[in-house]
Amino acid sequence: MDVRLIGYARCSTREQSPDRQIIALRKFGVSEENIVVEMMSGKNFQRPAYQELVNQLKPGDAVVIDSLDRLGRDRDAVVDEWRRITKEQGADIVVLDMLPLLDTRQKDRDITASFVADLVLQILSYVSEKERLLNRERQSAGIAAAHQRGVKFGRKPIKKPVNFEATRKLWECGEISASEAARRLGVSRPTFMVWTGKN
Repeated sequence: MDVRLIGYARCSTREQSPDRQIIALRKFGVSEENIVVEMMSGKNFQRPAYQELVNQLKPGDAVVIDSLDRLGRDRDAVVDEWRRITKEQGADIVVLDMLPLLDTRQKDRDITASFVADLVLQILSYVSEKERLLNRERQSAGIAAAHQRGVKFGRKPIKKPVNFEATRKLWECGEISASEAARRLGVSRPTFMVWTGKN
């Protein structure tokens, strides 16, 4: 049977670089043509390149990832996806920064080793999800603290020009339209309407 090593590298944004992951995959023995790179969030598995990779897996193939969070960030979804690949499709998964614990290629492992691998997966997935939720809580707490200090978020409000009152009166009298008033003030029509309190 022709066993393939298929590398999967993922970055959440285009500002991040997958180079470190690619180097680790090559060093492990994954050939260049078998490395799939995707620039998408790991919040779910609706990723085109990833789905194509998994759909083409054959029994005995091994998906190689640099770390578990490259697979995904949702704990339950990662566990489900792990089972889908290893149980339903008969392929293997190798997590480079968790060798040899998270390497399902060892078919001759005893039941204890398999149990330990499943347990490690559950723990790591839980820790990853917990860290994500903790970061979200920290961010919310930081925003709340900033609000209490009087910090304003978003764009600074546009100052009303000196001719606003005169222009508004012309609009209220029906002498000019809201669009014309906005043009004279150098703002958009919605901004003018917000200023008038009529939006």
